Amino acid sequence: MRALTVIPEKANTLELSDVPEPEAHEGDVLVDVVAVGICGTDAEIMAGEYGEAPPGHDRLVLGHESLGRVCEAPSGSGLADGDLVACIVRCPDPVPCPNCAAGQWDFCSNGQYTEHGIKGLDGFMRERYRAAPDRLVKADSALGLAAVLLEPTSIVAKAWAEIDRFASRDAEKRKVALVTGAGPVGLLAALLGVQRGLDVHVLDVVTDGPKPRLVHDLGAQYHSDGIENIGVHPDVAVECTGVAPVVLGSIEVVRPNGITCLTGVSSPGRTKQVDLGSLNRELVLENNLVFGSVNANRSHWEAAADALARADREWLDRLVTRRVPLTNYQQAFRHDESDVKVVLEVDAL
Repeated sequence: MRALTVIPEKANTLELSDVPEPEAHEGDVLVDVVAVGICGTDAEIMAGEYGEAPPGHDRLVLGHESLGRVCEAPSGSGLADGDLVACIVRCPDPVPCPNCAAGQWDFCSNGQYTEHGIKGLDGFMRERYRAAPDRLVKADSALGLAAVLLEPTSIVAKAWAEIDRFASRDAEKRKVALVTGAGPVGLLAALLGVQRGLDVHVLDVVTDGPKPRLVHDLGAQYHSDGIENIGVHPDVAVECTGVAPVVLGSIEVVRPNGITCLTGVSSPGRTKQVDLGSLNRELVLENNLVFGSVNANRSHWEAAADALARADREWLDRLVTRRVPLTNYQQAFRHDESDVKVVLEVDAL
């Protein structure tokens, strides 16, 4: 079958390859891949920054934001032919560590986990794959292609679940949320904030294109004039850019007892002078909390599926700004300023 593959840690090796069909031991459920979302992780792997092929293989099948259609499932699996599904990206380590043993592989403590399309497991930019039933999450069929957003939604579902947990320490109800970055993760973080009944503000740098309108139509407020000019002190900030000055600003802007969740990953090597004494004083005296959040376990994937099912379908469809067939894959990786989410279509719905 056809698959997009790379040689990990070697730049410019992306190719459309012929790879073997999935083997029975990989799982009882056979899934036809419908589409795969493209994100910055894919670009970094293509650039040779990281990545790990499966044991005994030189090449890695790329792609972790999957949408598939079940074509073969055993009875009693809870799945049926034709179901739309996404496959959970991270698999628990084989030891396992206490967190992986408890189904919390997003908190893996020994680093021996594997991830489809990233670390030790082939991804989903291929025509078919097999998985165990408990590795698949069913999406509402009414979502259609928008169900490809399930993986990035799971990331922010975990972030919000952790925020909800930490917020229980404060008797005052949260009212205002700031999301920095209006890419797919930021927009989906804003969606979950709106679904929680919060007054959501989204900060980005662009002043035109689809992002400001998407934020407005969500019922949130859009800002592009810097974090110091948003005019509010949020109870919660969800940082989705990884841009160092914005990261610092999202920590400093929250009100007393505020929470800042960092989901963006910063590039190393960039320096910024920070008065750590002043920052420490502010965090301590105002009871502020800063934490990082990465990946998601099954509970977050299921929360993401529920959030997408409750969202406006037309709004979700607008997040997918380009659809590129597998045969024209090179076009999918060419940056366009108007892009929000680019999707590689393997087999149209």
